[in-house]
Amino acid sequence: MVLPHIKAIMFDIGGVVLKSPFVAIAEYEREKNLPPNYLNVSIASRGPSGAWQRFERGETALHEFYAAFSEDLSDVDNGNEWYRRYCLRKGLTDEVELPATLDIDGRDLFGRMMRTGASYDVHIVTAIQKLREAGKWRIIALTNNFGAHIIGTSPVANEYHHKNQHQPQALSTAGISDSELRFLGWQDGPVPSPIRALFHNFFDSSEVGLGKPDPEFYLHACRESGVYPHEVIFLDDIGRNLKTAKELGMVTIHVPIGGTREVVKRLEEMLSVDLCVSNHGHGHDGHDEDGSDLAKL
Repeated sequence: MVLPHIKAIMFDIGGVVLKSPFVAIAEYEREKNLPPNYLNVSIASRGPSGAWQRFERGETALHEFYAAFSEDLSDVDNGNEWYRRYCLRKGLTDEVELPATLDIDGRDLFGRMMRTGASYDVHIVTAIQKLREAGKWRIIALTNNFGAHIIGTSPVANEYHHKNQHQPQALSTAGISDSELRFLGWQDGPVPSPIRALFHNFFDSSEVGLGKPDPEFYLHACRESGVYPHEVIFLDDIGRNLKTAKELGMVTIHVPIGGTREVVKRLEEMLSVDLCVSNHGHGHDGHDEDGSDLAKL
């Protein structure tokens, strides 16, 4: 169905434009003999006070995050209880063996996640490029990210926190070693400049001081972009982020791992525009096999 009222398309980055870090989490869970999604559930269930969430908002320095992330994910008392609740919600009745103890290396896991997420999705990137060429829509990124306080100071975050004194001041961790940035695959930052350049507006949680699924983050992006929520199509790979967008009135599209070709077809139907790309020379999941094509953007 064509949606002529749409004025903007809003994209998540990790798991949509870039390869999903959940792939690395799943591999790590298998190595640790953990049931599927155990660590994902633990990360999400921490809520706003979790190490992951605080890091995304720019409130924690990198090495402090490593320690806190390790502690959070090694907490089997809460982790096991949260996983039991998750299984009940999902109707998963098979008996699973839950860990008696865990020793999660937060730095190792985070590094794997970031390196996995360094390659881009050719179907989504091509669609964005064609949307930009059409010149009819505002192309927006809305991402929970980590960059501002890793690479240096964040004037946007500092200004936001100055206006919102109840929020911790944005941190600067300039001085992170080049070797650590290479370990994370962040030589060009968490989101390389060619990816940022795809968008008219780029809203980063670590710069704004807000993150998904907080409704204010979405509304901030809409206000700054000059659109109303009901004029936006929002794409994300995480259900709770899509839920907030839908409640605000946005049209939502879930982006499953390996499903970006079908997602682009849905966008084509909604916007009545050709966004597809030939699959020649690319992996079956739509991601460049070695990530080298990023330099061609």
